[in-house]
Amino acid sequence: MIDVSVYQESDLSKTLRVSQDGYISYPLIGKVKLAGLSISEAEKILADLLGKDYLVDPQVTVFVKEYHSNKVVVMGEVKNPGSYEFPQGRELTVLEAIALSGGFSNIAALDKTKVIRVENGIQKYIQIKISDIIQSGDKSKDIILKPNDIIFVPERMF
Repeated sequence: MIDVSVYQESDLSKTLRVSQDGYISYPLIGKVKLAGLSISEAEKILADLLGKDYLVDPQVTVFVKEYHSNKVVVMGEVKNPGSYEFPQGRELTVLEAIALSGGFSNIAALDKTKVIRVENGIQKYIQIKISDIIQSGDKSKDIILKPNDIIFVPERMF
């Protein structure tokens, strides 16, 4: 939820919900994508759009009332399974999420770690070989997580 205020234009001051795909619907200018923008960038875009056809030099203020929950769930053989927030303003990788959960347990099957992701209503399983990432140091193999991803670390078979 965000509050958008336009100086001396009380009828354009609104509390709005940002949609799942990052858009707001705003009077006069319609659908505007704000996902991934800083507050000052959002203010500038809204001011530019309002100033284009409707107002002279509008002064727009955006206040974030409630952040959309960007969480991932880490389950299975980690020290502290649970739900974890993305760090504010940056991406989160599988290894970082596992570190947030306290790391692997002693009986974790590192190379059978899976990311479970739902895209367009379809559940996908992405297998990750953690030992390859650690041994090679190749961070490009460490998958960047999306909100609502689930990381599952199974138990190692003895």
